[in-house]
Amino acid sequence: MPSTPSFKKVNQALGKQPNIGPFPADQLLPWVAIAGASYYLIKVGLGQNWVVTGSVALWGISTWWILTAKGGWWYLRKFIPVPKWSRGFAKFTPLLVSSPSLPQKKRRSP
Repeated sequence: MPSTPSFKKVNQALGKQPNIGPFPADQLLPWVAIAGASYYLIKVGLGQNWVVTGSVALWGISTWWILTAKGGWWYLRKFIPVPKWSRGFAKFTPLLVSSPSLPQKKRRSP
């Protein structure tokens, strides 16, 4: 009985999502943008203190992470992916214009 060869992974990180510490790497740029926007809106624009600014930034970052994290969150799992449509061919029959194949009504002349 011939056995199938089993391959050993040389790089254990292949096929895994890149991380920066415990955080996913694809979230880094949006988090920086959210923190910068909250700084300019809350700290510079409204003149609030750092506690309010940090709270707004943390709220925005956590909301972004929950909604866009890989693997899905329980709220986003309920959405069904859009089906892949393919092109098909069908005979076009207009609804408002009379077709020669349909019987036409005769108009009465006054």
